[in-house]
Amino acid sequence: MSLRKNPMTPARLQANRRNAQKSTGPRTARGKSQSRMNRLRSGGRSRLYGDLLQALMDAPLCAVLETARTILTPAQMSHPLFAELVEIFCQAEAGVALRYGRLPSPQNS
Repeated sequence: MSLRKNPMTPARLQANRRNAQKSTGPRTARGKSQSRMNRLRSGGRSRLYGDLLQALMDAPLCAVLETARTILTPAQMSHPLFAELVEIFCQAEAGVALRYGRLPSPQNS
C-alpha cells in the first residue's frame, strides 16, 4: 500500500519525466568548469576550511567554539561541513578535559 495520498497518474509520471530532462546540470563547457570550482569555494578544499582547521588545532583548551565563532559567520557555522568539523573538535576537547579532570564527569554530578 502506497503512503502517498494521490497515486501517481500516467500524466503526472510523464510530466515528471519531462521536468527531469530539463534539470540535468550544466551543459556548456563554461557551466561545467564553474560547477567544478564549487567545492574549492565552499567545500573541504576551500581556503576557509583550511584556515578554520588550522585555527581549531591551534586553539587553547576550552576555546574551540569561541575560535570557530570568531572565524565563521552564523551562516557558515550552520553549514554542515563546518558544523561537523567544529563538532568533532568540541567532542575531542570535551574528551581531553574529562580525561585530565578539567570538567566534572557526568557520573560524578
